[in-house]
Amino acid sequence: MKLWLLRHARVVLPPGLCYGASDVAAEPALTEEGAAAIAPLLPPTLHWRVSDLGRAQQMAHALRGRLPDLAEPVTDPRLREMDFGTWELQRWDAVPRADFDTWMAGFADHRFGGAESVSQLIDRVAGAMDETRATVGPDGEALWITHAGVIRSAMFLAGHGRRRIASVDEWPREAPDTGGWTALDL
Repeated sequence: MKLWLLRHARVVLPPGLCYGASDVAAEPALTEEGAAAIAPLLPPTLHWRVSDLGRAQQMAHALRGRLPDLAEPVTDPRLREMDFGTWELQRWDAVPRADFDTWMAGFADHRFGGAESVSQLIDRVAGAMDETRATVGPDGEALWITHAGVIRSAMFLAGHGRRRIASVDEWPREAPDTGGWTALDL
């Protein structure tokens, strides 16, 4: 299966904010730009899933405008960004160093901000990946419109399978820029 992973466009927030699972809008012009760039690459019949957060839904709407023959996407809350709890909509540089260090030391299970751990994020992404694979089969293609943490989780799963993440060193460093994409052969 080929899995396209398209990240939402840049959000309408000041730089440096932790916005994770907060439902914030994306820049409309950049959303259109991202949809225009990926549309010619996608096959005409495609199973696609979209995070339930507004910025991903904006990208789905823009893509649908360019590819009107695509089937309706599946809205899948498992594709939403990691929930950073009390740190949502706070400046990253306001997070006490000790809190950040605690998260890095217990990267798999620590609930940064008290909400969700990386292991929980990976588990929900694995469930969405299994369901997508069962829907499209081994030779099919699918698209997810989603977020950086979900994309990194999918990349981790592609490289390591469904095993537990051992440390922050295993977490993929790179994810597509906002409005960008990558594709995994699974």
